[in-house]
Amino acid sequence: MIRNAVEFAVYGDYALFTDPLTKLGGEKLSYQVPTYQALKGIVESIYWKPTLLMVVDEVRIMNAIRMESKGVRPIDYSGGNTLANYTYLKDVHYQVRCHFEFNLNRPDMEFDRNENKHHNILKRSVKAGGRRDIFLGTRECQGYVEPCVFGEGDSFYDQYGELHLGTMVHGINYPDETGRDQMEVRLWQPVMKNGIITFDRPESCTQIRVISQMKSKVFDDSNVQSAEQLLASWGEEEVQ
Repeated sequence: MIRNAVEFAVYGDYALFTDPLTKLGGEKLSYQVPTYQALKGIVESIYWKPTLLMVVDEVRIMNAIRMESKGVRPIDYSGGNTLANYTYLKDVHYQVRCHFEFNLNRPDMEFDRNENKHHNILKRSVKAGGRRDIFLGTRECQGYVEPCVFGEGDSFYDQYGELHLGTMVHGINYPDETGRDQMEVRLWQPVMKNGIITFDRPESCTQIRVISQMKSKVFDDSNVQSAEQLLASWGEEEVQ
């Protein structure tokens, strides 16, 4: 067990982890399970600092995978509204195990690398239900977070065996996390075993496609000093 690991449950009435192949015609179809990037976004909504890299280790699918299609009227690029079908996951409940590491590509945040401080704040943020709103893939799918013990309780897939989910999006590589001046998308072939998906680490994914050239934002000395002062004041507030 990683010493700064955190476990939590996230659930909601609907979720939409969009398969990008279904967006070409204006329709949206959810993957059967959440992507690594979607869960990472949930963890970062619970607690995030530029000092940290959030790493999702495992997800446990608690409820049966069910879908529901809805007719919606999204805004058309040419003005007005259009008609489309969005297919959501219904009544979702997941257990997530994650941890954080320090972002070594952000040397300007080296002064804030205090593992014990961030781990305690992360655990308190989970108990509080997150610092920001939790969304299950898209903004219209509200989610809720609470602490749990990973593996406790019954899952619909406890005795299901292996389920191969095909090729899915794993996540996105950003320059400030990789040190490369480009944004990339990662693909992988997940296998769910008795309801549990163990994620490959981002750097272990071999199927990577470049999306665009991009450079990470550079902070000058004044920004670093102001960041140090702001983080110091936040630290004092947390202690109080």
